[in-house]
Amino acid sequence: MLLKKDFTEQTINGVHLANGTVRFNNIKLNVHCFVVDGVLIDTGARSLEKEFKPFFEKADIDQVMITHFHEDHTGCAAFLQEKRLPIFMNGLMLDVCMKKADYPIYRKVFWGKRKPFEASSIASTFTSRRSTWDVIETPGHSRDHLAFLNRGTGQLFTGDLYIQERTKVVMRDENVPVIIESLKKVLAYDFEDVFCSHAGFLKDGRAALKRKLEYLQELQEKVVSLHKKGMGPESISATLFPKKYPIISLSLGEWDSIHIIESILQAQSR
Repeated sequence: MLLKKDFTEQTINGVHLANGTVRFNNIKLNVHCFVVDGVLIDTGARSLEKEFKPFFEKADIDQVMITHFHEDHTGCAAFLQEKRLPIFMNGLMLDVCMKKADYPIYRKVFWGKRKPFEASSIASTFTSRRSTWDVIETPGHSRDHLAFLNRGTGQLFTGDLYIQERTKVVMRDENVPVIIESLKKVLAYDFEDVFCSHAGFLKDGRAALKRKLEYLQELQEKVVSLHKKGMGPESISATLFPKKYPIISLSLGEWDSIHIIESILQAQSR
């Protein structure tokens, strides 16, 4: 499989953004890392390690904070550990990250095979050179997912909580009702700039997060309404998401619109 890779850098309001992109045919995936006040947020993918290394080596980094254990966020953690940088993440997945990577082959092709690494369990807050940060538990995309808020600058780093406004497909393990609650949680905080690990810098980030919340809430209502009318998950999915996205077949169904429907209906049955 011939992958095309791109890498760009920019600085926005004191935050250094590194964006790596992997393309194959009509599928394009990307991931960001951020450096601010001596803190590196997420480490990128192993498949993009060659592209990210120069960025890491010239950046002024004291510590590494990881939003969640997925390989596109932890892929270069082992390299950074070799540089004796302390790494912190949610304690729920520490054991998983210490072992050899175990995820489907298509993800290994796009994101590479993450090397094992050791991290420490993160506290509810941490300090950087000039600020204190809030660590906000925001599960739904993954059960260990975190967001980070720099109290001094009002900058919020949302990992994969946002990604895009109108979600059409999710991974099998994602939980839309839990994502809704996580969006409500972060919106209760006082913040200004928002940085997403895939969308990058969000202009008027609070409004973008609100629109995502409203979209998911409306979607949830539609799913429940259609189910009450007697429609099953497959029929609801076909009605609300008639388009079949390439990632569905590539991932052999690990990514699919049906998972949105199922997570909503499972929450309703509890």
